[in-house]
Amino acid sequence: MCLGIPGKIVRWLEHDPIFALAEVEFDGIRREVHMACTPTALEGAYVIVHAGVAICQIDAQEAERVLAELKQLDLLEANTETDRTAADEGSI
Repeated sequence: MCLGIPGKIVRWLEHDPIFALAEVEFDGIRREVHMACTPTALEGAYVIVHAGVAICQIDAQEAERVLAELKQLDLLEANTETDRTAADEGSI
């Protein structure tokens, strides 16, 4: 299974149709992303990124909802790890 993550376009680096490249931010982390599939996306817009390629543009509200869900999953993962460690140590 593959997972695409929403990211916000911070700035365009190259507008060439084949080699389009932009700096995209994911929760404070910035990466260069290939933009050939989304050449009309503007700075400030959100795109779904998979394997370093922006595959489609996404509505800002939907992007924020997905990012919030991903953060919640991370919290659940952290709590699960804490529970496992406590169980291994005999605390639970």
